[in-house]
Amino acid sequence: MKKITIGEAARRSGVKVPTVRYYESIGLLAVPSRSEGNQRSFEPADINRLTFIRHARELGFEIEAIRTLLTLQDDPHQSCASADAIAKARLVEVEQRIRSLMALKAELETMVEGCGHGRVDQCRVIEVLADHGQCTHSHH
Repeated sequence: MKKITIGEAARRSGVKVPTVRYYESIGLLAVPSRSEGNQRSFEPADINRLTFIRHARELGFEIEAIRTLLTLQDDPHQSCASADAIAKARLVEVEQRIRSLMALKAELETMVEGCGHGRVDQCRVIEVLADHGQCTHSHH
């Protein structure tokens, strides 16, 4: 079977070459074998693992959560309760972020609606940004 170069592994998985090296350095990806020319040689399973990691990162999972999920994936006969708990915790984070973004959206809408399109010295946007006490919503 033909070995896969790091560039090809990156292309197939959608992960940049430096990121592939980083995942290897932190142990998310096994150290690949090396060719006679000392180039990394990846297997199809490595591409699948990189794709899994990329997708998990796109969903916002932290590295340690991904490490746990990979450990679970490596032992498919165990309970998926840990994977469920990790996904539920991420969902709670996303829901909190949505609430925060909705409050931010409302504040920006109020700010923009209050704009009289006059001069800067009468600009509601500048006024609110200069004085956080004028904000109508709590956000961070």
